Amino acid sequence: MGKLINPASNTGARLRELLAGPEPLLAPGAFDSLSARLIEEAGFDAVYMTGFGAAASVLGRPDVGLLTMSEMVEHARQISQAVSPLPVIADADTGYGNPISVIRTVQQYELAGVAAIHLEDQVAPKKCGHMAGKELIAKNDMISKIEAAVDARRSSDFVIIARTDARAVEGLESAMDRARAYREAGADVLFIEAPEGIEEIETVARTFPDVPLLYNWAEGGKTPPLRYEEIKRLGFKVIIFPVGTLLSATKAMRTVLKSIRREGTPLKAMDAMVPFQEFLDFIGLPEVQELERKYRSRP
Repeated sequence: MGKLINPASNTGARLRELLAGPEPLLAPGAFDSLSARLIEEAGFDAVYMTGFGAAASVLGRPDVGLLTMSEMVEHARQISQAVSPLPVIADADTGYGNPISVIRTVQQYELAGVAAIHLEDQVAPKKCGHMAGKELIAKNDMISKIEAAVDARRSSDFVIIARTDARAVEGLESAMDRARAYREAGADVLFIEAPEGIEEIETVARTFPDVPLLYNWAEGGKTPPLRYEEIKRLGFKVIIFPVGTLLSATKAMRTVLKSIRREGTPLKAMDAMVPFQEFLDFIGLPEVQELERKYRSRP
């Protein structure tokens, strides 16, 4: 569980160890620090900072490129600090500009304590990978961004994930061509967004048999919801679940709010809530109280 006082750790190195393991790495999406700590409590080895969830939780708006780089970095910093030393894989959108901007983006995310970022080849302002109306930058422009990202990282353990959204815009063949070029430019992991149908997923896996691949298990998205065993068989090394926590939290809050609106109090919904004291224990009040005792004023 995340602590108020955490020793420094190289989460990038830990992430690389996990990616080299025999099992796909499961990384549920965190939309804030609380959801990240719940992911940690559930026993997962990594956390995915979802840009979709960041836009929803910070702005209450859709994932259409409204958050700035500094806002996303601060969001990543808070999540990383909440669960350190767990590796955090963070959405870095388009890198927020040209290759020079990407250099600063990489350095700021790395300083924020995340283990990896993914950069995508959309035109800014971007859109969620499972929304319509996306546009792409030129392949060579994205290659330059990947090269800049690789050169900018302070630690070689920091993981650069290249995402292409070409499937929805130019077709799967173009997505494969772009992904291949991004790998040659130095990307550590490839993220081919929103393949449609098992045949396309198999094509991705077959095209890159020796490259770490990311599978986006987007709840309700365009990609088929394959079983874990099938994703493992195909050779994907990391599976993210970007919006499951966000969608389930939204449903639970709606239930409580409807009860209060209907009854005037939440009495009928109390059984669905975590007990107050249990929640205080979970978010670390006993730790704070212990620190208060340790550092209390002396006479």
